[in-house]
Amino acid sequence: MELSLAFIGWFFTLICAGALALGAALIAIMASAGDLQRRYLSYSVWNDLVLAAIWVLGLAGGIGVLRLEPWGRYLVELFCWALIVLLPLSAASRLYALRQPNPDAPRVNWLGAIAGATLVLIPLLAICAATIVTLRSPEAMKAFS
Repeated sequence: MELSLAFIGWFFTLICAGALALGAALIAIMASAGDLQRRYLSYSVWNDLVLAAIWVLGLAGGIGVLRLEPWGRYLVELFCWALIVLLPLSAASRLYALRQPNPDAPRVNWLGAIAGATLVLIPLLAICAATIVTLRSPEAMKAFS
């Protein structure tokens, strides 16, 4: 399945811009919250910076694809490969965090948790795979040259 270059450019530009805006809003909310939230924010500063850099990579790549710049193709593909690696790791770590050794904690609905992770993971991985296939197609190569 090949996607149009306009769809790829707009999709990644808008999604990445939205993710960056949401991340900035969450950081601002946590910074103005209580001491515990500010302390947590200070512990995760490197994670937040790396995630912001990845989203900026996707945003720049999306803009580059919209402008048919050759570097945009490479940035979006790099962003997709980063998502292909990070999404399953994130889902696995979230599922691992549900495992609670506390016997008083409520039982975890594992079927619901795995189904929820799968419903998010599969479409995003499919979009990334379709984007990579599209950007490597001869038609895309011709459009970017």
